[in-house]
Amino acid sequence: MKRTVVIGARGSSLSRCQAEIVRVKLEARWRDHRCVIKTIKARADRRPDVPMVAFSGEGIFVKELEAALVGGQIDCAVHSLKDLPLETPGELTITAITEREEARDAFISRSGQGFGEMPPAARIGTSSLRRVSQLRRRRTDVEFADIRGNVDTRLRKLQDGRYDAIVLAACGLIRLGLEDRITELLSLEVMLPEPGQGALAVEARRSDGELIEMLRSFDHAPSRACVEAERSFLRALGGGCRVPIAAYASCHKGVLRLEGTVVSIDGRHALRDRLDDSMENPVALGDRLAKQLLGQGANTLL
Repeated sequence: MKRTVVIGARGSSLSRCQAEIVRVKLEARWRDHRCVIKTIKARADRRPDVPMVAFSGEGIFVKELEAALVGGQIDCAVHSLKDLPLETPGELTITAITEREEARDAFISRSGQGFGEMPPAARIGTSSLRRVSQLRRRRTDVEFADIRGNVDTRLRKLQDGRYDAIVLAACGLIRLGLEDRITELLSLEVMLPEPGQGALAVEARRSDGELIEMLRSFDHAPSRACVEAERSFLRALGGGCRVPIAAYASCHKGVLRLEGTVVSIDGRHALRDRLDDSMENPVALGDRLAKQLLGQGANTLL
């Protein structure tokens, strides 16, 4: 029987773009079904003037989508995987993780200068403690300022002169066709990403067997292994998206390599290490690396 699948997305242009990626994949594989996108506004999106730290708890960009999914208003939800809380509601499951795209962070400046070339006292916009702490490792002579809003809003604030530069996830700019705005892709040596950055997660109800089967057709196993290792590392350290913890896993010929770091907020102290394991053991790998850093004193930085 032909079915209409309702895909939930946030109201931003990036979220709708990401939902469109999933819609195209679904309709390409299941031509008898129709897919539509429904916008669900997150509370954090409705209050763009409020600093991120003012919102309590994790998952501030996904709670409303998950509530709509549990309530049957939508059939699946598309998230930036880095925004997902470590715990998923019992009625829901992360059914598909798309093939990961660019995981690095992008530095965008008005002058066209890279991060290392910016003048002292340059004002750099980012709301991420992970980004601030790692960049402070490199430079203490620039100013970091909070910035809110979707990608378009942040770019406009940069152009208006409120900031000399901003830092964004490169994958979002690329998906929106704005890669020409990137001044510099920050190397992994300078900045490890948020766990899961660059991948999309599609969440569905556990009871919806038909849709789960549809979505699993484009679950990307290597990307899933990588992000599971990163999220396991984060979980074992007791962190969330507001703690300066970063990790990046890569897969080559069945070998999974995970690199992780914990940085003090002022950037003065950091621990960083890496481990390898088989692709079949991503959760164990993340747990092992976290224990290794805890053994080196990561608790004092957290």
